[in-house]
Amino acid sequence: MDTSPSGDTVNFEDLGLGEAILEAVAEKGYTTPSPIQAKSIPAILENRDLLASAQTGTGKTAGFTLPILEKLSHQPITPGKRPIRSLILTPTRELAAQVGESVKEYGQNLKLRSTVVFGGVNINPQKAHLRGGVDILVATPGRLLDLHQQKVVDLSTIEIFVLDEADRMLDMGFIHDIKKVMKILPKRRQNLLFSATYTDDMKQLATGILHDPVNIEVAPRNTAAEKVHQQLYKVEKSLKTDLLKHLIKTEGWHHVLVFVRTKHGADRLCRKLDRSKIPTMAIHGNKTQGARTKALALFKENKIQVLVATDIAARGLDIKELPHVVNFELPNVPEDYVHRIGRTGRAGSDGHAVSLVDTEETKYLKRIQSLLGKRLDLVKTPKFEKTPAQPRGQARHQNQPIRTLSDNKNNSGDRSGGIHQKSSGGRSGGMHQKSSGGRSGGPHKNRARS
Repeated sequence: MDTSPSGDTVNFEDLGLGEAILEAVAEKGYTTPSPIQAKSIPAILENRDLLASAQTGTGKTAGFTLPILEKLSHQPITPGKRPIRSLILTPTRELAAQVGESVKEYGQNLKLRSTVVFGGVNINPQKAHLRGGVDILVATPGRLLDLHQQKVVDLSTIEIFVLDEADRMLDMGFIHDIKKVMKILPKRRQNLLFSATYTDDMKQLATGILHDPVNIEVAPRNTAAEKVHQQLYKVEKSLKTDLLKHLIKTEGWHHVLVFVRTKHGADRLCRKLDRSKIPTMAIHGNKTQGARTKALALFKENKIQVLVATDIAARGLDIKELPHVVNFELPNVPEDYVHRIGRTGRAGSDGHAVSLVDTEETKYLKRIQSLLGKRLDLVKTPKFEKTPAQPRGQARHQNQPIRTLSDNKNNSGDRSGGIHQKSSGGRSGGMHQKSSGGRSGGPHKNRARS
């Protein structure tokens, strides 16, 4: 069901929003709603449950904050302590802070109160805000349940419930926390599920929460943003850092977000780039909230050149006009690739995503390309790719040139593409791989948790 207004051009004035909110929207420089906003805002104002899927960077947050503010602003303010009327649940601290900021900005001309609660920081200031009464609460699941157990938060008055980044909630293992929250909420309420991807698990979750929902999908399932130029570099694992430094310096990249799989990997890469005089900071689950907030703020202000992050932070980063995203290591889950590169090419701007892939990650690459329905653009860099193996005992002459990919194509025994396959009985000239029965040298499949 499509509830968007008819006509070729839709403005925010056509969506049923009041003057106070329109003024705040105009102050941020927005005049035309994005497709997800044009479709979701009228549906929410009509009190419909909603299941919405859209790429990151398309304005999903405003798609639900604007109509929630509009609806609550028309209701009389209860004397005394204000009951919580809207709950917005997010998977990460960064995303909670981002949503909370949007609520305050768009609601600046209204007499509504809001606050944000998440773990990793002192709980006492959050308790103080809640005791004063708020209309809108933005929270992460764990901290919300802690506050409820301490009888600081009462969710029996919730009228509008939002589950933001629902698929990420499932990825991070929050399904049990979500079920606990659902039992606390009143049965009669409006439910809104927003997601960057539209997985089968999320659809199953929606069945248990939503009642006769409006389904909105403004982009094909699990597709990456069209304006993001996606490139692939096949590189020796041990040379990834050198290639990244080479690209940053020779291509003149001054603002780069780099994704890795593990917390220790993030810290290790951060140190290596810093030693090469490339100002870098890292954010991941082992960092304090203060350190994460500081690193993100410095990156947004262009005071550091590179920010290294794990997937735990992928959904909460909203950086305007971020030019480059690098997958230093491919994610184990192909949908996470879409979330990562969604940090660039936001709000209609052009973006650039680079993936550095070694032979051990070929299986991840195949899954990602299968999900996208296309191949990434391959950029050949012979200097950083695996070189062919030599016969045992035969040393390469010091002045003999290294064979490149173009040389390999003329040898019928070699495979093209620059990824060397170990022959039976011979040792590979690149990374050593253990034989069957040994432990794999590939990355561990378990993902970092915050």
